[in-house]
Amino acid sequence: MKRTSTRLADGREIFYYDTDSDTDPAPVRTVPDTRPLDAGDTAPTSEVRRDPLLGDAVVIASHRQGRTHLPPAADCPLCPSTAGRASEVPAPDYEVAVFENRFPSLAGDTGRCEVICFTPDHRTSFAELDEARAALVLAAWTDRTAELAAREGVRQVYCFENRGTEIGVTLAHPHGQIYAFPFVTPRTTRMLAGVAAHRDRTGGNLFEEVLAAERAEGTRVVLEGEHWTAFVPYAARWPYEVHLHPHDRVPDLPALGDAARRELPGLYLELLRRFDRLFAVPDPTPYISAWHQAPTGEGREDFALHLELFTVRRTADKLKYLAGTESGMEAYMNDVRPEDAAVRLREVASP
Repeated sequence: MKRTSTRLADGREIFYYDTDSDTDPAPVRTVPDTRPLDAGDTAPTSEVRRDPLLGDAVVIASHRQGRTHLPPAADCPLCPSTAGRASEVPAPDYEVAVFENRFPSLAGDTGRCEVICFTPDHRTSFAELDEARAALVLAAWTDRTAELAAREGVRQVYCFENRGTEIGVTLAHPHGQIYAFPFVTPRTTRMLAGVAAHRDRTGGNLFEEVLAAERAEGTRVVLEGEHWTAFVPYAARWPYEVHLHPHDRVPDLPALGDAARRELPGLYLELLRRFDRLFAVPDPTPYISAWHQAPTGEGREDFALHLELFTVRRTADKLKYLAGTESGMEAYMNDVRPEDAAVRLREVASP
């Protein structure tokens, strides 16, 4: 893997990741961004506030109201630039590109937001990539996690993909995002509290015990490799929800061993392809794919890297909307038994 870095017209960083480390990328990877952008045009005004009752951090980012929203394919800002149209990616072609978000929720003292483009092809999806490209995306996630986690003030790095307008996606191009939070997210804080309480009570690691129990019981296991297991959690919140864990617990993507890293692209692609085969509809399945990684400080030693993949579609023609109990009280009601979801996800395995 080779990384080439340069800057966009307003000073934001952009990184190109290429599979062939011996290829000189200079002719295309260092094409200048000639757009008339000024660093002050999109200066973020985000701030982090604390909920006084719950203690949760909430980001206020009112400057994002004017961000790009569902542009036509011809105006996609994530496609490579052409002679007649300059995009967020100045190069005329790329394999994987990562750049600072022009409309970030987090910036400066409140962290950083990056966009990762999985492919220059606007019409495809992550599930249609080959294993080599998926491995390059994994390498980019790993590289960005290591670099961002080392920055002063960053408490947690979160790599994720939202796909589908049903999820709220505003750009159709295959892409994800990478957030560097200046705080430990509420979801992770709750997980860490449960893990710490379990260790105090039993001396064991709750992540390891959950994975071992799911592998032993087996009814909710969807896919199992030599180094990874994917399962529907016992108390799944979403109609079709899968958690993917490495067998050897590590805190984050940079800590993965070589064998687990080699096996991951194929397993991950298979999971995404199964999600696309769940429903007999022409549209791709909307989903959120979220990498849960350890904080950079306290709690890191007990955390377990894992992927959470779920869809808001519950049947071919019905979506799972958060009801008043869920949005108002965080009391989830699932319409699909986790065991039945696991059966269905095994049924749609690749031939």
